[in-house]
Amino acid sequence: MLADGFSYQLCFTPHTPSTFKGVRVRTSVYLLVVSFVLALTAHAAPGQSEGAGADVQARAAAPAFDPELTNYQYPYPVGFYEFETQGQRARMAYMDVAAARPNGRTVVLLHGKNFSGAYWAATIKSLTEAGYRVVAPDQVGFGKSSKPASYQFSFHTLAANTRSLLDSLGVEKFALVGHSMGGMLAVRMALMYPARVERLALVNPIGLEDWKLVAPYRTVEENFAQELRATPESIKEYQRVNYFGGEWRPEFDALTVILAGWTRHPEYRRVAWNAALTSDMVFTQPVVYEFERISAPTLLIIGLRDRTAIGKDRVPKELAAKMGDYPALGRAAARRIPRARLVEIEEAGHIPQVDAFAKYIRALSDFVAGR
Repeated sequence: MLADGFSYQLCFTPHTPSTFKGVRVRTSVYLLVVSFVLALTAHAAPGQSEGAGADVQARAAAPAFDPELTNYQYPYPVGFYEFETQGQRARMAYMDVAAARPNGRTVVLLHGKNFSGAYWAATIKSLTEAGYRVVAPDQVGFGKSSKPASYQFSFHTLAANTRSLLDSLGVEKFALVGHSMGGMLAVRMALMYPARVERLALVNPIGLEDWKLVAPYRTVEENFAQELRATPESIKEYQRVNYFGGEWRPEFDALTVILAGWTRHPEYRRVAWNAALTSDMVFTQPVVYEFERISAPTLLIIGLRDRTAIGKDRVPKELAAKMGDYPALGRAAARRIPRARLVEIEEAGHIPQVDAFAKYIRALSDFVAGR
């Protein structure tokens, strides 16, 4: 997002790769713009009163984002795939980033529940530099994609939507990378379309255990009420405790910007409703019982400090302490998934692509290259 709510966004048709007259939008440029804006808004302009300067700084530091993030800039150009689903028109936002020297292969990145395609910026940069075309969609209900008032969310539906998007882009076979909830979706997609998924990488996927066996069910209405109570402070605290082993570093702040910005917008209820619906999907549609059916070569990248588990807040403390045990869960999954490779990153939490990027990208790059 640029200064005082102004944003710049390039939109492409479904068949247009994310280049503009041969010039790629690079992450370094994006970071440079963000740094410039933050520096600019940190001080009042000449002639402003001290109070006016503080107001400008406060507004810049606390943006409000509409449900489709029209005032939030992604690191690469965004296209929109429009399609009919469940009797309504919907749009899936996506980044389709071409390689400078293509190797003819494509990698598809699936985001987690509390994220969007934007947080894949560094991964996209590394993979495209290695020759891969990269497609990073926002699922319906997430990021810049549609937030329907009524939708039957299921991993099967999201997988079918993603397949339809890839069909429109002319992508037949691909390596599939899923993080967090995206890991559950990636498993479902690999099971539904085994002839198309050449390789499957799961980065701290949730769903390695069936939480409904120990945690009580919470209705969509209860999920919605909880989402409406979210604040920028509670969002950061949830991530600190569950994602990063109780620690917080300045570079983690970027992960809360979109979620916090949504809570400040007058239409936040629409975002919260979709979050409530997808929470129900995640809790009630386990994939853990089908690991043995995965046919694609599979990589598990597990940050060992992760303690994410849905429903931990609804069980006694002694039981909650046993949930989300990623060291044990990752090893159990690796034993059950045929042809699985396990890479453990001791210092990483739920998001290795952020807090242990070098080790994460080395493991992922070797895997997609077949090394």
